[in-house]
Amino acid sequence: MTELANTLPNPHILLNAVVLKEASASSEIENIITTQDRLYKALSSRNMQVDPATKEVLRYREALLSGPPHRKKGGGWGNPTPPADSAKAGKKKGGHRGCRALKNAATGTTIYTPPDDYETIQRLMKNLEDYLHTENDLSPFIKLAVQHYQFESIHPFYDGNGRTGRIINVLYLVMVGLLDKPVLYLSKYIIDHKPDYYRLLQTVRTQKTWEDWVLFMTKALEVTAMETIEKIALINELFQKTQEKVRGEKPKVYSKDLLELLFVQPYCRIEMVADQLAVTRQTASHYLKELRDTGILTTQQAGKETLFVNVELFELLKG
Repeated sequence: MTELANTLPNPHILLNAVVLKEASASSEIENIITTQDRLYKALSSRNMQVDPATKEVLRYREALLSGPPHRKKGGGWGNPTPPADSAKAGKKKGGHRGCRALKNAATGTTIYTPPDDYETIQRLMKNLEDYLHTENDLSPFIKLAVQHYQFESIHPFYDGNGRTGRIINVLYLVMVGLLDKPVLYLSKYIIDHKPDYYRLLQTVRTQKTWEDWVLFMTKALEVTAMETIEKIALINELFQKTQEKVRGEKPKVYSKDLLELLFVQPYCRIEMVADQLAVTRQTASHYLKELRDTGILTTQQAGKETLFVNVELFELLKG
């Protein structure tokens, strides 16, 4: 899939889109809801007021984008100190078993209580880290399924365990070389099969149904990879169509660099074009307005700023 991503005019087109969708979908599982429109506006605008849910999703995006370079260097998945400190802080408050218990959303009954003492969480996280870095003949897909179950069962933080676990899934694939960049929108499959996901997590705990769990996670990877491959083909097709349209209708403003920028940044400011193409603000404004006249771009307001939106690409990426 990495090789296919490199067939795009600019691989960052897919990287930006997939990371944003993964961040949004993974947060949605935790009932943190925003829209793709708000996210792209927040990324593009300098002075727009951003709502709390959108800020949360953008933090998730930052975590995905900042993780891979460090992981590729062979660094660990993080010292167990952060989650252990989290447990220690709760212990100082007089224990936190009640607030960490996982409950059935419909009935309110406790279905699973994670470990709640500092020493146990520290030991389990160290064991998980060692497992991730142990070299053996076990398929990385099996290891991914096992480590995801383990992390979610250790449940080391007070909040954000689901989102953190899903970030680790993608970064693990980067670490073992199956992805070059975190271009896998895995949370969509979990959303589409949410009851099965939670049921299988629990039955591994109670009935040791490892085979069903591994098959579920492997299927999630397979389906997600196929959807991403299809998305790459559609982006390439749209880029070529846009390229031909601009060459035919606005040959004086045609520039491959300009089109790549509008595909990497579906919501674009005049200043972005000026900075990236090293042209004046006036020239950048002229380029964008000419492309708006062709129907390739539309304009939206974000506070006092005007954003130029690559409409067809945005619709393709959000779908």
